[in-house]
Parts: sequence; structure tokens; C-alpha cells
Amino acid sequence: MAYKYLAEAWKRPDASYIKELMQKRVIEWRKQPAIVRIDKPTRIDRARRLGYKDKPGYVVVRVRVRRGGLSKQRPRAGRRQKRMGVKKYKPAKSLRLIAEERAARKYPNLEVLNSYWVWEDGRSKWFEVILVDRTLLPDLRLGKGRGRVFRGLTSAGRKVRGLMA
Repeated sequence: MAYKYLAEAWKRPDASYIKELMQKRVIEWRKQPAIVRIDKPTRIDRARRLGYKDKPGYVVVRVRVRRGGLSKQRPRAGRRQKRMGVKKYKPAKSLRLIAEERAARKYPNLEVLNSYWVWEDGRSKWFEVILVDRTLLPDLRLGKGRGRVFRGLTSAGRKVRGLMA
């Protein structure tokens, strides 16, 4: 029952108590490294809906990703202005997928299960990534091989590939 009220509060953070709480937390988060392992998920209702369980083998990592698009390096050789191509480049991946990949690279022995948005400010976005230890949880159906996130098999990856609406 409590998860229902948590989910409602997170749907509209401006209208609920979430905004004030998170603005205080983000002050601390900005000082921390970009990838931080945390004991408990910030949004327990969301984490549990995505497959998190509070038992050995499940790890939650908070990842900070810089917001904004790409700006390519300006070409040194001559081109006409139209073909310079410096601004207005969009990355093909979502920031959420980038966060998942960074977490997977930081923890090579773990597999990315899923992720969710936590907060954002003008400069950064924070995502929490749920990672799983395959050796402790062999009964999970994660498919064959390693690196689900790099093959676009997480929900963020499938969305980028156009497999989810």
C-alpha cells in the first residue's frame, strides 16, 4: 500500500514533498563521484517494479550523466560552412542508456538488469542502475553471454532500438 503513495508522489514531484527532499539530497550528490554504489534504492517502489530484491546479488548504483547534446570538434581542414557540422548533433543513445553502460564498465563482474530516473538539475541527470551478480543468482533469465547493456537488451536499449513504444 505504501508503494502506491510513493509512486504517486514521484509522478508529480513538484506537487508533493519529493521536490524539497531531493533538492537537499542533490547538494550532497553533486560532491560525490559520478558513479556511486548505494545501499538502498532512492525510489524503492520503482526499483522493485523493475526487478530489484533486497538480497545478496543485487547491487544499486547511482550514476550522474552530464545533460545536453554533442558538440563535435571543429574540423581543421577547409570545408564550406554548411558542411562544418559542429553544433546541433544529437547522440543516438539516451542519457539513461549511457548511464547503464558506464555502470556496466565500472562493475565488469555484474550484469545490468534495469535502470530508472531519479533526479535532474540544469547540468546533470541522475539514474539508478540495478546490477545483478550472475553467479549468486543463476535462476534469473538474463539470456546467454555477458553485456546485455552493450547489446541493447535492457529496457533503455530496446527503447533506443525502437522495440518499445
